[in-house]
Amino acid sequence: MELLLHPNTLNTHLLSLIIFLPVASALVLAIIRDDNAAKFFSLLVTSVVLILSVPLYTRFDPSLLGFQFVEQHPWVKSAGLSYFLGIDGISLPMILLTTLFGPIVVLCSWNYIKIRVKSFLACLLLTQGIMVGVFAALDVMLFYFFFEALLIPMFLMIAVWGGPRRMYAAVKFVLYTLGGSIFLLLALIALYLKADTFSLPVIMGMSISPQMQFWLFLGFLAAFAVKVPMVPVHTWLPAAHVEAPTAGSVILASILLKMGTYGLLRFNLTLAPVASVQLAPVMILLSIVAILYGGFLALAQTDVKKLIAYSSVAHMGFVTLGIFSLGMKGNQGAMLQMVFHGLTTGGLFLLAGMLYERTHSRDLEVNAGMARLMPGFAFFLGIFSLSSLGFPGTASFVGEFLCLTAAFELDYRVGVWVIPGALLAAAYMFRMFLKLTWDAKGDKSLAIDIGFREWVCLGPLAVLILVFGFNPAPIMEVMNPALETMLSRLPAEQATGLIASIQGLVQSVLN
Repeated sequence: MELLLHPNTLNTHLLSLIIFLPVASALVLAIIRDDNAAKFFSLLVTSVVLILSVPLYTRFDPSLLGFQFVEQHPWVKSAGLSYFLGIDGISLPMILLTTLFGPIVVLCSWNYIKIRVKSFLACLLLTQGIMVGVFAALDVMLFYFFFEALLIPMFLMIAVWGGPRRMYAAVKFVLYTLGGSIFLLLALIALYLKADTFSLPVIMGMSISPQMQFWLFLGFLAAFAVKVPMVPVHTWLPAAHVEAPTAGSVILASILLKMGTYGLLRFNLTLAPVASVQLAPVMILLSIVAILYGGFLALAQTDVKKLIAYSSVAHMGFVTLGIFSLGMKGNQGAMLQMVFHGLTTGGLFLLAGMLYERTHSRDLEVNAGMARLMPGFAFFLGIFSLSSLGFPGTASFVGEFLCLTAAFELDYRVGVWVIPGALLAAAYMFRMFLKLTWDAKGDKSLAIDIGFREWVCLGPLAVLILVFGFNPAPIMEVMNPALETMLSRLPAEQATGLIASIQGLVQSVLN
């Protein structure tokens, strides 16, 4: 299959600018002495990056197959490495989501971070540039470079500005991620020995034996399952979320987790299609376990951040379920859920941080009834809670509905096992919402409603959740051609047997 590269010559270096403007600005912070000036500078930079990312959408042509806004320059000629960037309908929504949260995480840290403010802002800027690099890289080693480089600023954000157990959470996060990434590196080296190139488009056009695809799939899965995170390699996530500052939690939930599912789409399904079909029943089973396990654990939590963290395990289970349904409907739902989970859970973590700034506690009992005297806070809590449980008219409903439909199309018993996960989401989100709004136990003297800066953080996310809840077409029009191209790589004669394989696995589990 020939993959076309479209430079979009009017914006040939636009991706590089979006990546390296925040990275270079992080260095500029070293010469800024005043903390307030550093905050305004960081806000300006992230806002400019957000504006610069708009032409990626307005000039993107969904009718063109392949990658657009392509940049390619030699990097290390002797090793065959190149600085190779480009986007398609799968990566574009992820980049836009990343740039949207840039100014938001700066604003939410405005009063939250009290020490080493400039260093923290530098970490935020570095993180934003690196995350865009992950989604834009078309050289597999460049992808690996960005994928691993992200560990440095994220480790520092948790270890330096985190909570009482910050070192434990930071080290656990790094060890889990590095452990999985070793297998990713081995898989990429094996691809290079096979293809004699690190170019992803060239590798996508190659024929890879089913045996090699099987091992490549496992190597990719080891790295991306940790990032998603899938059960049982999820245990780093609650610790990281609880100890991270608000901005760190927002980045983890809204962007970093999506790198795992993006990797499953870009590498597992695209480069190992035969193995993806063969192992899809196992992946679907693990997805169902994540949906139920994450839901039950979220229901048991009294810490707001832990509750939202475990809900992410369940919601990302819907994403992997949709991906490995291996159909258009399921993958549409997975992509939409990736974007809308970022908007929804990012908003919930922002609210958790705002609550902590007022009461210095994340416990539901301590904060019981607080939102009753905070109408602005309660308004946003209601929107984000309803979106998280997949209420019709909110964005998350669209993605979850498509994933559920794909599950029932595979086998009605798969859908039946997934339905309790949706019910659990309603249970733990309503429990949190009712506890924070109507319970009368909290200390109401601390109930200070959200201010203008916090409205600016939450408002755009709430608007997008409601707009996309009624009209997800702008995202679907961008991603559909890329998804169709990706799914066309699946071996048709084996894909038709997937339903039978699922039915056999379900029957064996029930027996």
